[in-house]
Amino acid sequence: MKYTFIILSLFIVSCSQPKKQEATVQKDNGNTVVLTDQQYKNAGLEIGHAEKKTITNIIKVTGKIDVPPQNMVSVSFPLGGYLKSTKLLPGMHVSKGEVIAIMEDPQYIQLQQDYLTAKARQDYLEKEYLRQKDLNKTKATSDKVYQQAEADYRSNKILISSLQQKLLLIGINPSRLDENNISRTVNVFSPIDGFVSQVDVNIGKYVTPSDVLFELVNPTDIHLALTIFEKDLDKLYIGQKLVAYSNANPDKKYPCEIILIGKDVSAERSVQVHCHFEQYDHTLVPGMYMNAEIETKSDDAIALPEDAIVNYENKHYIFVPAGDKRFEMKEVTTGATENGYVAVTTSGIDLINANVVKKNAYTLLMKLKNTANEE
Repeated sequence: MKYTFIILSLFIVSCSQPKKQEATVQKDNGNTVVLTDQQYKNAGLEIGHAEKKTITNIIKVTGKIDVPPQNMVSVSFPLGGYLKSTKLLPGMHVSKGEVIAIMEDPQYIQLQQDYLTAKARQDYLEKEYLRQKDLNKTKATSDKVYQQAEADYRSNKILISSLQQKLLLIGINPSRLDENNISRTVNVFSPIDGFVSQVDVNIGKYVTPSDVLFELVNPTDIHLALTIFEKDLDKLYIGQKLVAYSNANPDKKYPCEIILIGKDVSAERSVQVHCHFEQYDHTLVPGMYMNAEIETKSDDAIALPEDAIVNYENKHYIFVPAGDKRFEMKEVTTGATENGYVAVTTSGIDLINANVVKKNAYTLLMKLKNTANEE
């Protein structure tokens, strides 16, 4: 009887203890979460089917501003010499025909002297040649003397012609040159309209004919060189429109058009695609890195709201109902995004007919992973 009383007392005490509160979240397995009634109410979930939508695919790529070879000029001086003066700095604008530097060297004086001397002798040699020609007709002089006079005349004529070309090469007009205006300096003129991209010399430096003095760029034909991966090449075509923007000012968009698609695939499996800017902007300079978005053809796709897709450990997931307030996380493969909807390319589920959590899916992910951490 005593033992019966003790057992009964323990049973009464046990029944009088308050029940332990229901767990906040129950985890059925590694990918399933179960909510209480209150949690389900607070989560604000929206459940429905995926939709068929036409989603435009946008390829995001990078590249840099470039100029064609014919718009880049390396300025050198054919005879070499000492740089006496220049005012150029990188970024300065220059006009075609503008004096951009002054060169100085004794050889310029010698070249002018040789030309004027040869020109002065030409009149004498021509008259001597004609005189010997007349004398030879009557055999008053030998053929050898006549032939020598002819050779001297023609050789000096060739010399004058070659010296004229050398003078023109360094910017001296032979027709304006005489003994009163021989100069030890010559001007270097800009061959194009554009701006200075590089200055490779300083005043007083001696340069050889192969040395580059300045790099000039004509920016009116700048273009955008994009790096496109091989897998996206079949989506591009000549004349295709795109927009480009810089990292410094991503809100300013520059409309472009594809003008050339490269034919050589690099070791990184990419191809260079060249695009023209529809309108030149002086703030765009060669070498500047740019981003671009290329809109490709629209495709019909099964789509879910962005709020239905969660990202975890570099993979995409959705939640599907699996019973009373029970939701299972399933991996999916996503495609293009447009107007708040994401194309789902692979899921293993008939999303058109199956129910899916379309709103606040991240709430379920947080509860699922928090529960896993507590355990």
